[in-house]
Amino acid sequence: MHDPVICLDENLKVIFANEEARNITGLRQDEILGKYTQELAERNDLIRSLLQDLMAKESENNVKPEPIRIYADNKEGYFEKEILHISITPTGEKTKQLIGHVIILRNITEHKELDFAKTNFIATVSHEFKTPISSIKMSLQLLEKDEIGKLNEEQRNLIHSINDDATRLLKITGELLNMTQVESGNIQLSIFPADLKEILLYAINATKTQADQKQIQFEINCPDNISNVQADNEKTAWVLTNLISNAIRYSYDNSIIYLSIQQAKNQVQISVRDTGQGIAPQYKDKIFDRYFRVPGTKKEGTGLGLAISKEFIEAQGGRITVESEFGAGSTFTLTLNKTT
Repeated sequence: MHDPVICLDENLKVIFANEEARNITGLRQDEILGKYTQELAERNDLIRSLLQDLMAKESENNVKPEPIRIYADNKEGYFEKEILHISITPTGEKTKQLIGHVIILRNITEHKELDFAKTNFIATVSHEFKTPISSIKMSLQLLEKDEIGKLNEEQRNLIHSINDDATRLLKITGELLNMTQVESGNIQLSIFPADLKEILLYAINATKTQADQKQIQFEINCPDNISNVQADNEKTAWVLTNLISNAIRYSYDNSIIYLSIQQAKNQVQISVRDTGQGIAPQYKDKIFDRYFRVPGTKKEGTGLGLAISKEFIEAQGGRITVESEFGAGSTFTLTLNKTT
């Protein structure tokens, strides 16, 4: 195998390590074979990291571990960990018995480099697009002024259409720039004590025009004394605006969107509930995936909004969840930590 492989017995003693594994650990065969990982971990950072992952049993929790960065052979590489726990049922017995572990490190350096190149390309293109799109919108605003010249009805309709398309392009480039932050792991946060009620009111004002077009009302339930939360004001406002915008998009005309804030012990929750079409059960676990859009939907969007929202909130130490009943609407809930 071209991937590093390390095999351990039930007592965490190394019983096999191929050449690739020895190269990236920097250990000779006589230094690793037959040795206990607890002993090796005292003087080898990589073995220590792998032992911690092994004890955490990440693979049993269906949590995909982050790629690890390893410097070996005078170059930096990226590896994806997979830890397999080997059990057997001895003859004549019914209870499984753990007999060892296999650690596989898949070299994904080439894929990671391509991913970096893709992320940088998207960031560069999106950044370059923002300036001309903003310029187009400014020119459209000037054309709408009577001082420039009178427009007939057909010309006005064309300008409105161009303006809608430019706004959509500007939103897409903004989402792509946010996603490049997420993918590069360079989410810039400014976390300070924040008032969730103020952030909610900002998001409502930002989506008011969209709501008015469908005659949708907001019903707000917020106690008077709400604790401040530790949050990035700008990114939390972006997430709430995105959630409310989605609720409006998937709600029926003349309906109500319910917004509520409530306190738990050390956290504050804010919920956005609509009474629209809801999410089909088979898609509920996929809606936070990047570029995912529910099949058959004709609604516009990039499929990035919820993925970015999840990353932004989790980067602040919070979480975002969804409850949905197909045909009866959805409730998205943000949970953030109170200030200490």
